[in-house]
Amino acid sequence: MTAGGTWPDADAIASAADLAGRDAADSDAAGGIGNETVEALTAAGFPGCFVPRRFGGGDATFAAVTKAVAAVGEGCASAAWIASLSAYNGRFGAYLPVGGQEEVWAKGPDTRLVSSMVAAGVEAEPVDGGWSLSGRWLYVSGVEFADWALVSSAPPREGDRSVLVFAVPGDSFTYLNTWSTVGMNATGSHTLVVERAFVPECRTFVWDDMRRGVLSGPGTTAQSASLFSVNGLTFAAPILGAARGALRLAERHLADRPSGARAASRESSLIAFTRAAGEIDAAELLLSRVADTADLGGLADGRAERSHRDSTLAVEILVGAVDRLFRVTGTRGQGTSHAMQRIWRDVHAAASHAALQFEPAALAYTRGLVTG
Repeated sequence: MTAGGTWPDADAIASAADLAGRDAADSDAAGGIGNETVEALTAAGFPGCFVPRRFGGGDATFAAVTKAVAAVGEGCASAAWIASLSAYNGRFGAYLPVGGQEEVWAKGPDTRLVSSMVAAGVEAEPVDGGWSLSGRWLYVSGVEFADWALVSSAPPREGDRSVLVFAVPGDSFTYLNTWSTVGMNATGSHTLVVERAFVPECRTFVWDDMRRGVLSGPGTTAQSASLFSVNGLTFAAPILGAARGALRLAERHLADRPSGARAASRESSLIAFTRAAGEIDAAELLLSRVADTADLGGLADGRAERSHRDSTLAVEILVGAVDRLFRVTGTRGQGTSHAMQRIWRDVHAAASHAALQFEPAALAYTRGLVTG
C-alpha cells in the first residue's frame, strides 16, 4: 500500500474480492483461506488502512472500510472477516506507546496483526523492563499468517485498569489447530499460545483506554473512536456482504422459471425475495449511520450506545433476510455444492459473535436514556 492516505484502492479490493469468491468453497473445506487470498487482501491494503500515518497508514474512514469488507463478503464471508479484523487490529495497535508502534510497523503498514481478548490461563509476571508472558488465547482469526498478535492479560472488564494488552511478535507465539466449525470455518480462528515471552513496557497498553478511545498520543478520529461504538462494524460488515451474495444467488434461482409443484409457490418466493432485498438495504442504512457517526467524531450524548444498538439490530435483520433467501432457493440451495448453504451457515455462525448480541446493546442504550 502506498503511504499518504491513498486507501482504498478500488481495483485491488475488487481483485481480492474476486479471488476470495472463487476460492470460497475450497477455503471452507480446507478450514482456512489460501495464501493467494491472504496476499490479495494484504495488497488491497486492509492491514494498513487504520495504521498511524507516520508509518504509511491509509487514513481510512469507517465508511470506506465497511464498504470494502462487504465487497469481499459477497463472495466469501470468512475472507471478509479476516480483512475486517486485519483492518481493525491495525487501529488497536495505535494504542501502543510510540516505541511499541515503531517495533510493530518497522517493516511498513502492511504488517498483519491478529488479536484476542479471550484469555485462558494467562500468566503475566512483571520483570525488569516489562513482562514475562505465557498463556493461551482463543478464537484468533488469521493466526496462521500473522506477523504480530495483540493479546490481553485477562478477560477485559469495563473500568478495570489492571487488564493490559500485549503486542507479541510472530516468532514468540505458536498456535493450536482448534477451529473446526459449521460456519465461518475458513477464518481459521485457532488458539494462540505464548510461552515465557518477554514483552517490554513499550509494547503494552491498558485495555480500558482502548474501550474508551483514549490514545496515549496524537491520532485520527478513526483511531480514537471508542471500542463499542464501532466494534459491531468489524463483524457486521462481512455479514452484510454475505447477505448480498445470498440475494444474488436467489435472483439467479428465480430467473430460472419453475414448472410443476414449484410453479405454485413462485409468487410467494418473489415476495420473499423482495422483502429480503429491502431488509438488506435497511441493514446497510443502519450500518452506514454507524460508520458516518464515527467518521464525524459524533459519539457523545449516547450516540456510541446507539451505534452499538444499530450494529446488532442490523445483524438480526440480515440473518432474517438470509433465512428468507435460503428458503427461496429450496432444496437446491441446501445442496452441499451450492453456495447458498455455505452463506447460510456462515451468517448464522458470524452472528453468534459476542459483539453482535442485541440484548446487551439494547440494555446499554436504554439504561443510558433512563439514567442519563
